[in-house]
Amino acid sequence: MNTKFRFLGLFFLLVGCAEMQQIAKTIYDEQQPLSQSEIIAGLKQALVVGTDSSVAELSGLNGYLKDEAVKILLPPEADIITKNLSKLPGGQDLVDKVIASINHAASDAAKEAAPILVNSIKTMSIQDAAGILTGGNYAATDYLRRTNYDDLLALYQPKIEGSLDKKIVGNYSAQQSWDEMTGKWNQVAGSFVGQLADLEAVETDLSTYLTKRALDGLFLKIGETEKNIREDPAARVTDLLKRVFARQ
Repeated sequence: MNTKFRFLGLFFLLVGCAEMQQIAKTIYDEQQPLSQSEIIAGLKQALVVGTDSSVAELSGLNGYLKDEAVKILLPPEADIITKNLSKLPGGQDLVDKVIASINHAASDAAKEAAPILVNSIKTMSIQDAAGILTGGNYAATDYLRRTNYDDLLALYQPKIEGSLDKKIVGNYSAQQSWDEMTGKWNQVAGSFVGQLADLEAVETDLSTYLTKRALDGLFLKIGETEKNIREDPAARVTDLLKRVFARQ
C-alpha cells in the first residue's frame, strides 16, 4: 500500500480511538456517584442561574409592570380609593400613575437583588444541599426564601425607598403620587361626611408593601427557573447542572 494511504489510515484510526475514548470517559463520568462538593456546586449554580435570569427579567424595561404574574397593584386598603377616585375627573389617571410608578420603582430596585441573593447562596450547607436535591420543584427557592427573607427585606427596603423617591413618571415619584392620592382620600375620610359614611383612613406603609410584593415576584421568577432546570434538560446550561439534576 502507498505510504501516503497508510499514513492517512493510521491518522483516521487514531482520531477514531480518541473519540471513542472521550465517549467512554463521558459515560464513565456520568455513572460515577456525585461527590458532596459536586452536589453543592450544582445547586449553587442552579440558584445563581435562576437569580441572574430573574433579576435580568424583572429589572428590564417594564419588567414588573408588563408581567401580570408579578405586577404590583395598590394595597387592598386602597380599593375603596381607586373605586371612588376613578369616578372623578383625572382620578383614573392618578391611579394609573401610582401603579406605573411603583412598578418602575420595583424594577429599578431589582437591579440590586442579585448580589444579596448570591451572597446568601454561598452559605448553603451539605445538609441543605442534600435536602434540596431530593425536594420538590421549588425546594431551592423555598430554602432561599425561608433562610434569607428577613435579611433580604432589611437590605432591600432602603433601595426600594430610594427608588420611590426618584422622579419617574411626569416628574412625580411613586411616593409623592401615593402620598397625594392617600392624602386626598384621608381628608375625605376624616371629614364629617366621611365619618358619617364610616370611611377609614389609609395608613399603609408603601415601601414595606412594595418591598414584600417585589420580593414575592422575584422568588416567583426564581422558582419558575428552578422548576425548568429540574424538568427540562435544555434549561441545564452547564455540564455540572446536567450531571447533578440528571440524577434526581
